[in-house]
Amino acid sequence: MTPRLLTPIRSSWPLLLCAWLGLVPATAALMERPNIVFMLSDDQDWNGLSVAMHPEVAGSRSDFYRTPNLEKFAVQGMRFSAAYAPAPVCSPTRLALQTGMNPARLGWTKAAPPQSGQRLIEGASRKSIRADEVTVAELLRSAGYATAHYGKWHLGGGGPAAHGYDESDGDTGNRDADRFVDPNPVDIFGMGERAVAFMEKSAKAGKPFFIQMSYHALHVPGNANKATRDSYSGQKPGEMHRDVDRAAITTDLDTGVGKVLEAIDRLGLTGTTYVIYMADNGGGGGGGRSRVRPLAAGKGGVWEGGIRVPLIIRGPGIAPNSWCHQRVVGYDFLPTFCRWAGVKKPLPSGRDGGDLSPLLVGSTAPVDRPHPELVFHFPHYQGDTPHSAILSGDYKLLRFYETGDRLLFDLKQDLGERHNLAATQPEVADRLERQLDAYLAEVKAAMPRTNPGFNPEAPTPNRKGGGKRQRQP
Repeated sequence: MTPRLLTPIRSSWPLLLCAWLGLVPATAALMERPNIVFMLSDDQDWNGLSVAMHPEVAGSRSDFYRTPNLEKFAVQGMRFSAAYAPAPVCSPTRLALQTGMNPARLGWTKAAPPQSGQRLIEGASRKSIRADEVTVAELLRSAGYATAHYGKWHLGGGGPAAHGYDESDGDTGNRDADRFVDPNPVDIFGMGERAVAFMEKSAKAGKPFFIQMSYHALHVPGNANKATRDSYSGQKPGEMHRDVDRAAITTDLDTGVGKVLEAIDRLGLTGTTYVIYMADNGGGGGGGRSRVRPLAAGKGGVWEGGIRVPLIIRGPGIAPNSWCHQRVVGYDFLPTFCRWAGVKKPLPSGRDGGDLSPLLVGSTAPVDRPHPELVFHFPHYQGDTPHSAILSGDYKLLRFYETGDRLLFDLKQDLGERHNLAATQPEVADRLERQLDAYLAEVKAAMPRTNPGFNPEAPTPNRKGGGKRQRQP
């Protein structure tokens, strides 16, 4: 579908003509310093919405959860069928979003504490953002933006206020959601009210704004509103999803998103505001049968179910009800937002992300990144044993450090990662493994190592998460 260009805002006709001629990005010609609202859900499956994330994959939408506001939002914007969270767990993704860097480079690859008693000692992972790390909020504020962060921070370091945010809820984590119950489950609606007030104040002051809405949902699903839970009582369970509490908190989140979108429209900001909806990692839950889900595994593993997430973007110049099938990743947003905002400061050195804005106005070329391949490094026990993955073109290689197993998949033909091609296409597996090794060495990634105290006779410690927990031939 050809994107429909909107009427230019605060742009000269010569600049618009240059955009049509391809001399400057069309989005730059459409407006100066647009508003940006970035909505981040927690632990949400790629197919965890009632709107499809792929036009040709029937299982790319939930067969139980209801998200009518996100259905409407998707029709207004662009859906990304191959969007990735930087990590299969929350805080590494959150730091990657703030800095535009891969978690392996950042040295923060796991949220939970390391597990002991395993065959390998997990790779080291820090637990706090550093004062010297340049965030997207600091960069946008340098361009005159008002900045706010609401909801889950989970990065320590003094909280959002110490890292470029004018307003925030403080240095929050998972447990801060527990106290919010019906009628404001996990603070979904409270966050929305604060965000709307910030929009109103910024618009009145004539300042563009950047708001990150880091929702606690889908955490603490038992806190969902009773009326929402009751509305599922007579609904037939799905094969993929059937957990009523998780369904209810998903719908409550959708309601909260709808209230924010409604406020943007009411304030007359729709034509000047980019809105992004994304998840921080996959879920893999839902109480249904895993064999009918289109993606393998879930949170805590770099199988597709742990890292491929829903992504929808609405904004100036984006064609309604459009699709993008290029691979994008969460750390692409820092350079993208800086392009939109006209940031003059140099972007952080060591940046891994690339500007994805050309995709929003019709480009079909891959995102231009310093490293074209995507690397996911999880040297930890959670959903699986320590492992890493690399994606290049349609191929994906997973490597497991306990056994040295290599699994090669053609995602175009095998989205569910069921058919290991490593034995039949060893040259592809070798090439990807060399690229993976080179990147991990370049960024000095923390690696797992042999545990000299491992007792093979001791019971295997329990692991949480959504890995496959088995090797393939």
